Amino acid sequence: MIDYPALEALAAVIEQRGFERAARKLNISQPAVSQRIRQLEYRLGQPVLLRTTPPRLTELGQRLTNHLQQVHQLEQGLVLPDQSAGPLRVRLAVNADSVDTWLAQALSACEDVGNIDFDLVIEDQDVALQRMRNGEVMACICAEPAPVNGGLSIPLGVMRYRSLASPAFIERFALRSRSIKRRTPLAQLPTLIYSADDRLQHRFLAANSPVGEPQRAHRCPSSSGFIRMMLAGLGFGMAPQIQVAEHIQNGDLVDVVPGYYLDVPLYWHYWQTESQTLKQLRLAVGDVAGKVLLPMKK
Repeated sequence: MIDYPALEALAAVIEQRGFERAARKLNISQPAVSQRIRQLEYRLGQPVLLRTTPPRLTELGQRLTNHLQQVHQLEQGLVLPDQSAGPLRVRLAVNADSVDTWLAQALSACEDVGNIDFDLVIEDQDVALQRMRNGEVMACICAEPAPVNGGLSIPLGVMRYRSLASPAFIERFALRSRSIKRRTPLAQLPTLIYSADDRLQHRFLAANSPVGEPQRAHRCPSSSGFIRMMLAGLGFGMAPQIQVAEHIQNGDLVDVVPGYYLDVPLYWHYWQTESQTLKQLRLAVGDVAGKVLLPMKK
């Protein structure tokens, strides 16, 4: 038999990134959390957790937390006659640009939205799937099409990014000058980067410059703040077209390299043992994404 309290403790340590916060979440003592995980490892005969900072799952630990996520979904559909269904807590890994543009509309369109408590985990679209691989989330929106073990994925659409800056920024660095000597090389421009996992600007430079690494960079882990910094002329960045369409139309932001864009595909990842509520959510997200995002290339 699987020790589910021990699995809950394991999942809490990963989700809360430490034993002390996990203990507060579970309303038990920190030694009790450690004891549950030690007993689980003793019964299984191998470690499920690497005691690093923050803690990391072993391969077996990943399989166990993945299993726990699927059990939570199945339990949601099993309501006994003398019980009432409480809200389902859906932990979803998603990129910040989707949260700041179209995702809220999609979540609210789910028929069972009144019975869901959303817990959004913000990750770059290129790395968000690791959260699901670790068993930390019930679903994930990311740029990777291949599902994790025990999971499935469906295409949502394409988010188009443009390399943009303020007109003052373009003028200050002579980016429209006919003299190549006057123009500042692209890699030397102040660049805006969302996080250490954000590689969109690097991909832009690899396609348009002999140097693929930015020489100067401002890091701004806020999607809306990222746009404000571009408007203020602090740097250029890769921004979602749907988020800045009005700024482009008004001339507040212009392309650093006219005609260049980068299309990032997005996929919804979910577990095969999908509850009815999670199915409704998946269909709602897919429907709204199909109306807002660009279609996938065939």
